[in-house]
Amino acid sequence: MQLLHAPSWPHLSFQTSDRNSKGGLLSLEKCLQPSTANCSFQPQKLERSIWVSHKRNFFCFCATKATSVEAGSSAASSGTAEGDVLKALSQIIDPDFGTDIVTCGFVKDLLIDEASGEVSFRLELTTPACPIKDMFEQQANEVVARLPWVKKVTVTMSAQPAKPIFAGDLPAGLQRISNIVAVSSCKGGVGKSTVAVNLAYTLAGMGARVGVFDADVYGPSLPTMVSPENRLLEMNPEKRTIIPTDYLGVKLVSFGFAGQGRAIMRGPMVSGVIDQLLTTSEWGELDYLVIDMPPGTGDIQLTLCQVVPLTAAVIVTTPQKLAFIDVAKGVRMFSKLKVVQQFGIPHLFDLPIRPTLSASGDSGTPEVVADPQGEVAQTFQNLGVCVVQQCAKIRQQVSTAVTYDKSIKAIRVKVPDSEEEFLLHPATVRRNDRSAQSVDEWTGEQKLQYGDIPEDIEPEEIRPMGNYAVSITWPDGFSQIAPYDQLQMIERLVDVPQPTAVQS
Repeated sequence: MQLLHAPSWPHLSFQTSDRNSKGGLLSLEKCLQPSTANCSFQPQKLERSIWVSHKRNFFCFCATKATSVEAGSSAASSGTAEGDVLKALSQIIDPDFGTDIVTCGFVKDLLIDEASGEVSFRLELTTPACPIKDMFEQQANEVVARLPWVKKVTVTMSAQPAKPIFAGDLPAGLQRISNIVAVSSCKGGVGKSTVAVNLAYTLAGMGARVGVFDADVYGPSLPTMVSPENRLLEMNPEKRTIIPTDYLGVKLVSFGFAGQGRAIMRGPMVSGVIDQLLTTSEWGELDYLVIDMPPGTGDIQLTLCQVVPLTAAVIVTTPQKLAFIDVAKGVRMFSKLKVVQQFGIPHLFDLPIRPTLSASGDSGTPEVVADPQGEVAQTFQNLGVCVVQQCAKIRQQVSTAVTYDKSIKAIRVKVPDSEEEFLLHPATVRRNDRSAQSVDEWTGEQKLQYGDIPEDIEPEEIRPMGNYAVSITWPDGFSQIAPYDQLQMIERLVDVPQPTAVQS
């Protein structure tokens, strides 16, 4: 999917700056358990939705992410000191995947001094907001300290740098954002902006680097709900980029901070403004960018869904039938855009409507900041935990969905949320390209012929593209976009070749 860059819009004015930019509630334990609910919500570009309604509980998803193993130079045999430490650490199981932290690749920089009995290592988690990082640190200290020859254990906690799940050419402003979470309702007045802002500050309180983008040009809510010292967006005159404002460590961008108030303009112009505000802002490294979506299913929503590689969504509604009808329309919009495949409610949490929550939205201080120990803050904490875990699960599933196995010269495919793994012949995948270079868009005539592709062709690189496809680079320089649903339709390998030695 090609990302369109909007031109600079003359009706946006900014304060320029010469400085450079840097820029019954479910308990936590229950959230950490894998859900056994019947889920009919199948992922495609948008992996999951998190439903929020104004009742008693929030419903959320829970997951953590696994990465490749890297502890010292190699995973040593159990007979060595390094092997003893890794074996001890492998007792610590990730509660969601049922996989130990060594296999997950969390153990880094393992150093051992057998003479003094000192052991040090780093646990690199997927996000600084990991809700069980303290548990991992404590258990790692305990299991290694039990080794008879160990006298001192030093554990350092860290997190992976922010990086997008999307492998394509993203606008510069979005290239260092790990997760983009849309908060949507498609119905005005149900508390969507309240959820978006309080979720953002909850994630920040958990240790994450967070930004909020207010996508409502006609009636921006962010300037009322937060109170930044600088209430005007600045523009970097050299880079022609927008410098977000900041409140309590969270980066903020809203049309309401552009000195324009509320806009009076037609749809296409609004889409261009949204594109400019979002993609040319200097967001820097963010773990989560929360997008407060405007009501409706018009141009702005379409622009955001097509330009932004969404990781997950929080959908807000009230129990009234009128509100829920509009929410259903919004989910169907995501479905038509291949953001989701089916409309379903896999989990549900309810949020009580309280006067303090409404008042905090008018005062410029989010409720989770004004009363961090209150019931509302605890509810948002539970939601934040589940958002963090689900985003991590999505990234892990996508990163390993399609890989090339050189030992058997086959492409392995395991679509997210599917237990089935199957093999594809690389030449068959290349011959099934459906782009304009291979198939005439007007006549449907096949331009790429069977004999054009050698039988022994191998992919040079396979990279995820959001949650719905991969980009495959071939030796002739061609970059093929292969959606998961297309890969599932291709003829599969039945007679799997014997593994061959792979030269390093």
